Amino acid sequence: MEDLTEFLSTVSSVVWGPFLLIPLLLGTGLYLTIRLGGLQFLKLAVALRLGLFTRKDVGAEGDISQFQALTTALAATVGTGNIVGVATAIGIGGPGALFWMWVTAMVGMASKYSEAFLGVRFRTTDDAGEKSGGPQYYLQRGIKNGFGKFLAIAFAIFAFLASFGIGNMTQGNSIATNVENSWNIPLWVTGGVLAVLTLLVLVGGIKSIGRVTAGLVPIMIVFYVLGAIYILIANIDGVPAALALIFTDAFTGTAAVGGFTGSAIMLVIQMGVARGIFSNESGLGSAAIAAAAAQTTHPVRQGLVSMTQTFIDTIIVVTCTGLVIITTGVWDLGGDSAATMTGEAFSHGLPGDWGHWIVTIGLVLFAFSTILGWAYYGERNVERLFGRRGVTPYRVVFSIVVYVGCTVPLAVVWNFSDVMNGLMALPNLIGLLILSGLIARETRHYLKHDPELRANKDEIEAFMRDQPGWDEWKAGDVVGSSHHHERQVPQGGSR
Repeated sequence: MEDLTEFLSTVSSVVWGPFLLIPLLLGTGLYLTIRLGGLQFLKLAVALRLGLFTRKDVGAEGDISQFQALTTALAATVGTGNIVGVATAIGIGGPGALFWMWVTAMVGMASKYSEAFLGVRFRTTDDAGEKSGGPQYYLQRGIKNGFGKFLAIAFAIFAFLASFGIGNMTQGNSIATNVENSWNIPLWVTGGVLAVLTLLVLVGGIKSIGRVTAGLVPIMIVFYVLGAIYILIANIDGVPAALALIFTDAFTGTAAVGGFTGSAIMLVIQMGVARGIFSNESGLGSAAIAAAAAQTTHPVRQGLVSMTQTFIDTIIVVTCTGLVIITTGVWDLGGDSAATMTGEAFSHGLPGDWGHWIVTIGLVLFAFSTILGWAYYGERNVERLFGRRGVTPYRVVFSIVVYVGCTVPLAVVWNFSDVMNGLMALPNLIGLLILSGLIARETRHYLKHDPELRANKDEIEAFMRDQPGWDEWKAGDVVGSSHHHERQVPQGGSR
């Protein structure tokens, strides 16, 4: 086991090192930002309005509303990364790591838009009549050669494996250990309850997951953020100094302070980018799977709604966590204390036991919602690899593995999760670069006619008629096996 842990750690350091995934993630996001004309900045307000207030397109095809697709994706990302991941980044990389998490989010919003757009644009329908989409489909249907199929299958395999790591065992273990520490409830009891709850929700499919996350995610985010805001107001005098520390250390690294060991500039960037992606999953391709299930009248509309997920996850929730850790002074405890650092910060900042309760309950809700979101990601990739017949067995096995994650040590699983996440991102990022022309062209055409995202279905039909790919996208609403559908519907990704 020690040898396996060391091997996975070595692979992870290469995948997430300065010469592979970090420049590819940042470079792809920056390239897409330029090609899309800074869309994530210009259209953020209208995207938030559509996703959070309008919430659905009337008369659109799909399984769940745009709001439910957004909350399902948020459920999968707002998890331990927002509590433990931020603490790890700051504990090892220093306060400057938070700056690089912001940068990753800003350019990552363009990546998130692009993958969600493609997820809807090339979605298909499975034997049960449910929408199925994501990199496991759009890489093959958009890139019309053997290389596209290779990328799609590679993504499906890595995403399937990752769902048991970062989307399952690590989350369950975080819940079980925190519940044991807080209320002395044995790990196996928490594991059993979690496994049963997970299976009960998964049996209902994406509609059940969508209903649960739509109710759970907004409450848990508001609950957590309000606690953080209270602490920041109480420590308002320290906020300017914290912000100054974040910006200066982002480019200089951090000198040793207290228990903190200090960090070089490359480590600051590496921790910020790696933990940023761990938190918001921009460029990973996962959110495109949830986006593909949305009831939307055009891929651009859901792409913009999905883009707001990165903003909410990182610019709001991660920033709150990071500033609380820095302003309360617990950041210099170092990386070894990352698991408890956020709890310490909230306990310092809130009266009585409120801080402890907010972090514990927040982590439980965040992690459980992540389990549900990733279960859906996993089953859509199982459907791609094995057909609909593989979905039910996957749901059962996934629920059982939740119990395993709650009851066993997980050092090797964390390293395995980092590797699988990185390997998921590689084929997706390559595909985004190849398909960037299609994304930019179809986005420009739509936003020229509907810049405020207020057009109804008939108006969209009028200005989209005879556009390349429009009839193909609508044909994705035909019910039939996705495997047969691939062969029957013309593949026109690059027309």
